[in-house]
Amino acid sequence: VQLQASGGGLVQPGGSLRLSCAASGSGFVINVMGWYRQAPGKQRRLVATMSKSGSTNYADSVKGRFTISRDNAKNTVLLQMNSLKPDDTAVYYCNAVRFDNGVNYWGKGTQVTVSS
Repeated sequence: VQLQASGGGLVQPGGSLRLSCAASGSGFVINVMGWYRQAPGKQRRLVATMSKSGSTNYADSVKGRFTISRDNAKNTVLLQMNSLKPDDTAVYYCNAVRFDNGVNYWGKGTQVTVSS
């Protein structure tokens, strides 16, 4: 499984960005897809995930501002980020968990910077 993320960038506080991630490869079914982020000097933390069945999990800090969605047929996941704050500045990593063996896969990360 290979994950390719895109959509990061620089945005002013209050602005919006959309991250996308596509999984490629063959012979696998993905159970959970989602996003984590890591700010400088901090641990990587969950942002939002969505299971194959559609169950979602959000960090408290992003509830009401971020929305995760996915297309199971295309193995893609999107993260719509609204009302961005400087505290959202981090490298965002796409994550996927295989259905059969629970192995985690990570994308390379995309930088999101919220600054005026």
